[in-house]
Amino acid sequence: MSDSHQHQGHGHHAGEGHKDGICDCIPSWYVDHLGQAGMPYVKIEDYAVPPEESHGSLFLPDRLAKGYHVEELRGGVYWVSAGWYDCMFVSTGNGVIVVDAPPSLGERLLDAIAEVTDEPVTHMIYSHWHADHIGAASMFGPDIIRVAHEKTRELLQRFPDPDRPVPTVTFSKDMTLEVNGFKLELSYKGQNHSEGNIFIYAPEQKVLVAIDILAPGWVAFKDCDSSENISGWIEAHDQILEYDFDFIICGHVSRYGTREDVLTAKEYTDDIIRFSYEALHTVELEHFVKDMGEGPYRAAFRAAEENFFAALTNYVTQKMLEVKTSNGQLWQERLNGADVMTKNNAYTMLQKIRLEKSHNGYMKRDGAPEGFFL
Repeated sequence: MSDSHQHQGHGHHAGEGHKDGICDCIPSWYVDHLGQAGMPYVKIEDYAVPPEESHGSLFLPDRLAKGYHVEELRGGVYWVSAGWYDCMFVSTGNGVIVVDAPPSLGERLLDAIAEVTDEPVTHMIYSHWHADHIGAASMFGPDIIRVAHEKTRELLQRFPDPDRPVPTVTFSKDMTLEVNGFKLELSYKGQNHSEGNIFIYAPEQKVLVAIDILAPGWVAFKDCDSSENISGWIEAHDQILEYDFDFIICGHVSRYGTREDVLTAKEYTDDIIRFSYEALHTVELEHFVKDMGEGPYRAAFRAAEENFFAALTNYVTQKMLEVKTSNGQLWQERLNGADVMTKNNAYTMLQKIRLEKSHNGYMKRDGAPEGFFL
């Protein structure tokens, strides 16, 4: 890469010098010359300043010093945050129940537990099978009881990982785990973010764990949190609101949430759905198909599709960035990263509506019926 090649993310050039002894040169893995074939880099300064209420544990002195923040929510239920990932553990008075073990916390989760109790870990609950949330599960050793949905066990048996031991106790729909009088209600309401993703509820303490559905104070990670079943992911917002909770732990990003956070996430999601249907009934594929012409590009349908979906996505994104929300703010003023990742969430929502929802008709011999979208 030449010294004159622009670093699109920060405006640096290859081979630039040091500042305070730290090299700010472009690393060898940095690829920024692919043009339309690649992904563009962005400048942080092009986006909105994130709302301070989203900061959560990010800049707390104990998290910065120890790599984690631990906080009792109520009645022996503790929230642990590494800043980007979080999880929960419960001190029952006769053993600790851990819910998830993100590798980003790793053995610091052991430190967090030891900070508040000398009880051994006796039980672990897997929220779902994804390694970014349970990839440190093996550190508790082979003798604890591991509880998960039967789909989680099936997936971990099919795709073995020594850091994610196969659960020893499973259930299909509902289960109550009781340890020394402490009760946790486990429920599977169907595929959403992933197969086997369960809700974990402490009814007495009014604490709910619902991983990878929303991120309190933040917009959902791109592509609706990389969810497998968007219809189920959308439905999960309403399923969460059926619980009586004061605290919700979501797996990301830097703070626990409240009922108001769930309502905000649902409103954001509902807006994307609303504008996605509007886009699907407004943007015309033929506008881009005609660009293929009759010459050598007459079969370049993938390029036409790319522009069609770009138009759909940009339509939804513009609507989302301009709409005044229920409290009078714009989404980028209300949720951290709304202006950064809405385009990704819009693209995924558009695609999944096409795949998972009714098209309200289909092509007839004499043309498409009213309401039909492609």
